[in-house]
Amino acid sequence: MTVLITGGTGFLGAWVARCLQAGGHAVRVLDRNADRSMLAAILGEAAVPDCIVADITDGEAVAAAAAGCDSIVHLAAMLTPACQADPPRGAAVNLGGTLAVFEAARRHGIRQVAYASSAAVYGPEGGTPRPDTHYGAFKLACELSARVYWLEHRVASVGLRPLVIYGPGREVGSTAGLSIACRKAASGEPYTIPFTGATDAIYVDDVAAAFAAAATRPPDGTHVLNLRGEVVDVAEVIAILTAMFPKAVLDAAGPPVPIAPELPRSDVEAVLGSLPRTTLREGLAQTTRFRGGSVSQESTA
Repeated sequence: MTVLITGGTGFLGAWVARCLQAGGHAVRVLDRNADRSMLAAILGEAAVPDCIVADITDGEAVAAAAAGCDSIVHLAAMLTPACQADPPRGAAVNLGGTLAVFEAARRHGIRQVAYASSAAVYGPEGGTPRPDTHYGAFKLACELSARVYWLEHRVASVGLRPLVIYGPGREVGSTAGLSIACRKAASGEPYTIPFTGATDAIYVDDVAAAFAAAATRPPDGTHVLNLRGEVVDVAEVIAILTAMFPKAVLDAAGPPVPIAPELPRSDVEAVLGSLPRTTLREGLAQTTRFRGGSVSQESTA
């Protein structure tokens, strides 16, 4: 299959591209950011796919990029702080961009879209989607629009709702602190994780595998799945990293992530099949060992 990844030059996009290529699929990337350094770091320079520089809100550019593709992984978005700072622009990118992707799929007869929703559709109470940020509200609107595209045009879709994604290359966003802490611990630099308390954390390679499955399995209906990892307290992350790197100088400060850590369970395997599941300890170790396209085998003990 040939798969278009929107937002593909970023952290998650690079890992999804890596997973798709490992499965024998061709990848095409659309992103407003022309910097391919993240792709080169995660895939290796020789494996960097074709990249189209365009804004996700440009529907004609998105449709042109999707021509000849069999599936779309839609990741392009503004994150929570940027949406709070500029809600109209956040709506244009997060909701308008998603509509542009589904319109491109409809126009070209692409029968499936895998898209990034978020656990931010839940508030601190959890249970029922009731976002308390613009970002979460836009993501919930995307889920509802995806349902309508199935009902009206039979474009199948899978929306995935992770909470905190961590792993090599994660540097931006309000929950990037766990990934940054891995890098700082390995180098011995002091670092304060900017939130405390418990949250659900999932390793990026597991998330990438879920997106790859959602984009390449035979399409059927419209689904939204909570992508759960492990519920962990930030203090436990610090303890694990400090045990790996005794010279690490890590602490945490600030309020907890404002989303209930216990995500409702979704029957992910019924939709996506069997998926890898990396433990927190191994995920943190792999994050500290990652070197230019591969995981170093050197010990972190």
